[in-house]
Amino acid sequence: MTGIAHDIGAIAGRLIAAYDSATTLAPITETDPGFDVPAAYEVLREIEARRLAAGWRPVGRKIGFTNRTIWPRYGVYLPMWAHVWAHTVHDAVANRATLALAPFVQPRIEPEVVFKLRAPVPVTDDAERVLACVEWIAPGFEIVQSHFPGWKFAAADCTAAFALHGALVVGTPLPVTDRNRATLAAALPTFTLTLRRAGAVIDTGVGANVLDSPALALVHLVRVLAQQPQFPPLAAGEVITTGTITDAWPVVAGETWTSDYGALGLPGVTLAFG
Repeated sequence: MTGIAHDIGAIAGRLIAAYDSATTLAPITETDPGFDVPAAYEVLREIEARRLAAGWRPVGRKIGFTNRTIWPRYGVYLPMWAHVWAHTVHDAVANRATLALAPFVQPRIEPEVVFKLRAPVPVTDDAERVLACVEWIAPGFEIVQSHFPGWKFAAADCTAAFALHGALVVGTPLPVTDRNRATLAAALPTFTLTLRRAGAVIDTGVGANVLDSPALALVHLVRVLAQQPQFPPLAAGEVITTGTITDAWPVVAGETWTSDYGALGLPGVTLAFG
């Protein structure tokens, strides 16, 4: 940290209140310009401690801002992470789901690649070695939200604010096996994802947008957590969503969005908003 004192408990309380009431608040850095990313993770740790005490159950993590192509748009130039919870992760049965938007503030949709770990992930640049620690991969939509008006914030603000996590919708998993591991490792950086709304193409992106490969985003998180002993390391059984392949797009009730994972071979997800 910078050595500047921040009221971690008070900041956590304001963010929890905004989350629970689906309201906005001014960015933390607006009134506390010394508030930085290390301080943001201390706020996140306090929030998670309060949520655990209230009975929330963590089931994995989300990694955000892994897509370097959107960094200039938001003015955030490094990834962030936060836990995802049993009640924020939803299964898309037969790759179809419906989600109410009322609990979210300024929601946006992000098509992502989701992993379930079978073992801790090594620090390596070899995506095939990473996938040896993965039980399955799946298509997913993360619904992100901003408690800061107009999606205007600094990196420390959005990190502290739950890393913008709202919900995660996970489609049908594809088991990672000895037979498909090399093929998946090769396809993850090169596949093209197509995002559609009501059948019309809204955006496309390639897997390499996400830290060169969604598999390598897992390694990035391992490296970050090694510098954050206040948080548990990645463990078998965790579900990890690795960041949007495209830009994040605003959504409203009544819309239906679909994803197509092209050569990666995952089925797309259809998500309707109520």
